[in-house]
Amino acid sequence: MVGPDPAVAALRTAVRPGLTASAGPVLAACSGGADSVALAAALAFEGPRAGRPVGGVTVDHGLQPGSAEQAERTAGLLRSLGLSPVLVLSVDVGDAGGPEGAARAARGAALAGAAAEHGATIALGHTRDDQAETVLLGLARGSGPRSVAGMVEHRPPFWRPLLGVPRETTRAACAAQQLPVWDDPWNSDPAYTRVRLRTEVLPLLEEVLGGGVAAALGRTAALLREDLDTLDALADAELATLAGPDGDLPAAPLAELPAALRRRVLRGWLRGAGVPDLQGVHLSAVDALLTRWRGQGRVDLPGGAGVRRASGRLSVQRGGPPGRGTGPRPAAPDAVPPEEP
Repeated sequence: MVGPDPAVAALRTAVRPGLTASAGPVLAACSGGADSVALAAALAFEGPRAGRPVGGVTVDHGLQPGSAEQAERTAGLLRSLGLSPVLVLSVDVGDAGGPEGAARAARGAALAGAAAEHGATIALGHTRDDQAETVLLGLARGSGPRSVAGMVEHRPPFWRPLLGVPRETTRAACAAQQLPVWDDPWNSDPAYTRVRLRTEVLPLLEEVLGGGVAAALGRTAALLREDLDTLDALADAELATLAGPDGDLPAAPLAELPAALRRRVLRGWLRGAGVPDLQGVHLSAVDALLTRWRGQGRVDLPGGAGVRRASGRLSVQRGGPPGRGTGPRPAAPDAVPPEEP
């Protein structure tokens, strides 16, 4: 008895552990490209065997001529694979963060909404090559260790089972199953940094370094992510110990912590206080209230919040006229979030 094509088998093997590890419906997010079509086909085959209902969802961004028709073609392909339900979601894409960032934000919100409505996990088709591109972007832009750690496989409601699968394998799986693939013209437009990474930088690195670069970047991201998760857990424990009933933090014991741990405590504290859009420059300014204390005033933060040191404690303050504090107001960074639906 002849088994499936090796590429098809690789996709099915990749999704099988995640399907058997938990329960509930899965929605395969599908753009019509090779990665997401191969993922949808693998889930359609393995889902029933794992006792998991599998549906599909495609998002029409409305940014290209004929996008609605393409979304319907993709939905028809998902139905032909036996997925149910199949959702077509239309979104309004703004302009914040540029076309890629705005489309990603709109898509992520739509998919998260579908997950909540159906009580489902959203399966995304990011591959090992996507992971390598994300790591390189994080390295080049100095976006911090979390961006270099890349995308995670499980972050509810999103699930990325193909992070260890090469992009060429997904295309081979589609060809072996005679599944139609739509190549988004944006994915070959050199105006986008990620496209140039994909078509110029990574191939050059593979040539110069003798191959295996994408896999090595993926391993590096996984190892770094383990370290970061451990540091985050330690920071959570420190924050729970240090934070007073009023939410303030004592400056002296916090200043004694190692820098990597101290900044994580500050980040968790500020996020818990509802401060949005934290960047490294904000954390550095707040950290200076601990490590370079000279009686300076309030550090202004995004969303109208600020941090002040008084009587040996840090406190988050709300409101106040802009420009009265010492904190920076940086322009929005050109950073690619590691978690992109």
